[in-house]
Amino acid sequence: MEVVANVQLAKKLCHGAPFYILGPLVSDVAPGYDHITSAIGGALAASAGADFLCYVTPAEHLRLPTLDDVREGIVAVKIAAHAGDIAKGIPGAAEWDKRMSQARQDLDWEKMFCLALDREKPERYRKESAPEHQDSCTMCGEMCSMRLMNRIMDK
Repeated sequence: MEVVANVQLAKKLCHGAPFYILGPLVSDVAPGYDHITSAIGGALAASAGADFLCYVTPAEHLRLPTLDDVREGIVAVKIAAHAGDIAKGIPGAAEWDKRMSQARQDLDWEKMFCLALDREKPERYRKESAPEHQDSCTMCGEMCSMRLMNRIMDK
């Protein structure tokens, strides 16, 4: 797909007017995951100058979306818009990620949840799978790279 070229052409033909783009799906082989293929296309479109992105649900072209489908679509498009903001150098966009990276390094779960684009899901995951050590997660446990690196750097 020529997402970037199409956005640039539309912006040129419309003399820079605000541009709203539907989708765009960058691949058509992932029914049930159109929210992801659309988010990838949306990030490309936003980085090329699209001003508004349309959310797409995982149910697209399969059924009417449920509330959960709508939520997943909205989260995906917010991620795409944020990636586009970073690519365009929008003030504050990259700084948000830097603050999250610092919270992850510090293993500051509450700060991570507060900074998360969608607080509900990571908070629920953490509660559903309580780690043995509060300064790690159940994915890495004792081998948590952040915890190990923090210990090395403190010495």
